[in-house]
Amino acid sequence: MKKILVTGGTVFVSKFVARYFSKKENCEVYVLNRNTKPQVQGVHVIETDRHNLGNKLKEYHFDTVIDVCAYNQDDVNDLFNALNPVENYIFISSSAVYPETNPQPFTEEQEVGRNAVWGDYGTNKIAAEQALLDRKKDAYILRPPYLYGPMQNIYREPFAFECALAGRKFYIPKDGTMKMQFFHVEDLCRVIEKILETRPEHHIFNVGNKDIVDINEYISLCYRVAGKKLEAVHVYNHDNPRDYFNFHDYEYILDVTRQKELITDTKDLETGLRESFEWYVEHKEEVNRKEYIKFIDELMN
Repeated sequence: MKKILVTGGTVFVSKFVARYFSKKENCEVYVLNRNTKPQVQGVHVIETDRHNLGNKLKEYHFDTVIDVCAYNQDDVNDLFNALNPVENYIFISSSAVYPETNPQPFTEEQEVGRNAVWGDYGTNKIAAEQALLDRKKDAYILRPPYLYGPMQNIYREPFAFECALAGRKFYIPKDGTMKMQFFHVEDLCRVIEKILETRPEHHIFNVGNKDIVDINEYISLCYRVAGKKLEAVHVYNHDNPRDYFNFHDYEYILDVTRQKELITDTKDLETGLRESFEWYVEHKEEVNRKEYIKFIDELMN
């Protein structure tokens, strides 16, 4: 049995990762969290805070750490200081590490740096990556775009689903042709699984769908899987789309050629959104909502 430690394990990506590997016959999954939310069935819970670990992990010997929840160098160093040596360390970083001034599509060979859109989130992820490589040079780093799928608690596709089910028009910035790139959480798990199986030569991977969609296509798909037809309102006279829209006004594309070393296919967006919608219908209370609808109703109608 391979012993796997997943940081987090109770929300979206970390929860999905914990469940995915807990269903593998040869994996024994441990999750590291404060035990304040329901846990995935079949995992071992280590109830603690990663910044106050002391000797709590010294009795454990893990084969693999899947670090979903590290956002800065302290997150990495505090966990590493508490761990016994591990064979595999996989860190879920972010595409926010690439400056918006880099040529696109972004490749793994490009320099990382501050991105004006993502701000400290991106620079903290850079610091976390560097801290990890300083401690374990053969660690693996994954840089996804927008993640989606079942257990999505961020108000992205759930916002569109909510509007669709309520029969609302959907407000789209400008002409809706801004491109976006997505990656399903199950495909993320498949990539991790392949890394553990094959130990590839490359250690940094952009991960994401090869196919890119624009806002119009994405929102239309969200409405379609909810069984509704989109009626879009295109907004040209409002300076900050984040007041009413669930993505940044920022178009970027990742080159995911290297990902083909690990998986040759990804879940198509409509299928993935349908899975996300089916989860949403049963778990609406788990979504962290923002006040987009209130803003639209009060100031844009």
